[in-house]
Amino acid sequence: MAPVPPSPSTAGLPEGPRTLDRREGPYGEVVLRRRRAGDAAVYEIIANGCFLMDTSDGRSERLLIDAALAELPQDRQRPALLIGGLGVGFSLVRAVREERWGRITVVEREAAVIGWHRHGPLAELSGGALADPRTRIVHADLVAHLHDGAGRETFDALCLDIDNGPDWTVTEDNGGLYTPAGLAACRDRLAPGGVLAVWSAQPSPAFDLALRNAGFQGVRTEEIPVARGVPDVVHLARKGA
Repeated sequence: MAPVPPSPSTAGLPEGPRTLDRREGPYGEVVLRRRRAGDAAVYEIIANGCFLMDTSDGRSERLLIDAALAELPQDRQRPALLIGGLGVGFSLVRAVREERWGRITVVEREAAVIGWHRHGPLAELSGGALADPRTRIVHADLVAHLHDGAGRETFDALCLDIDNGPDWTVTEDNGGLYTPAGLAACRDRLAPGGVLAVWSAQPSPAFDLALRNAGFQGVRTEEIPVARGVPDVVHLARKGA
């Protein structure tokens, strides 16, 4: 039997989300979903029932990279970048498109997310960025990786996006990133004059104060307006020279 075309009353309307993959891991459940908005496919990542991000926009994830680079001196050659959280790949793709960046390290704790980018549906978005010779993917928990003494690799910029913000963590373990010890680990991994950029779904004056108390300089935020509700923000801070 030939397929029945959609009725005029439903043709072109958004299609509800469909689960493409669901994994149980050491940090709980992670889910990849797809929905349609007009002619576009929109992918969503859900962790432990909490919406993390989707591919519908990406302005604030790109700002995370752009704002960090803008904070660095123009004469800094081939600055090294660490991206905390692969997500849907917006930040990595933005970084790779900027020739000024040197080595680009992405730390992602969910094996499922890495697999979706390497071999799954998200490869169409980030495959070229993962193949860039500057890119290295590290499968590790970001908080543990920052505290890990092996090699003590330093970076010119840390761009971190592992939660919905300092006040809204995906798992309890992530809270350690925003503590004095976690911010000290970030500071230690930065080269002199390096930049820390942290994505958040809402402003956090308490986190700005925590950054200052941790010894960071030039603490400020940049906002991305949204249609409804509070804006997405990027918290920015510099390590002293």
